[in-house]
Amino acid sequence: MNKRQDGATVVEFAIVAVLFFSILLGILEFGRVLYTWNASAEATRWGARQAVVCSQGSGSVLSKMQAIMPSLTTSNVSVNWYDANGAVSTTCDSSSCGGVAVSVTGLTISPVSPVAWMGFSSLAVPGFSTYLPREIMGQDPNSASVCG
Repeated sequence: MNKRQDGATVVEFAIVAVLFFSILLGILEFGRVLYTWNASAEATRWGARQAVVCSQGSGSVLSKMQAIMPSLTTSNVSVNWYDANGAVSTTCDSSSCGGVAVSVTGLTISPVSPVAWMGFSSLAVPGFSTYLPREIMGQDPNSASVCG
């Protein structure tokens, strides 16, 4: 082997290793972003389910959503109860509510991989919303633990 080419293997490995690990980290970061998006969508479904089962103002919707996605706050979550005519209501109960809509907006993800070096300091999560028609809203005498 020629003495001038002793370091060629190390240089080639360094170039290939940088490319390989960049692609690997990109795939992992993309998976983490998709996981966060899916968790946001699932949190809205859980929150809406909690809202239609419990009475309005029970305060358990956000805590149920935070069980899936702890980064959610009151500024990211919106819960709207609707009366039978479809108008937003603040006083409806199990006899007058028509449904509930829960949405998550304004959530961002901070990348942990070298993607941040390329100018992506935060990625916006799309807004998710779920509407469910009214159910028992705390009127089930056999299961008060749902809303606790």
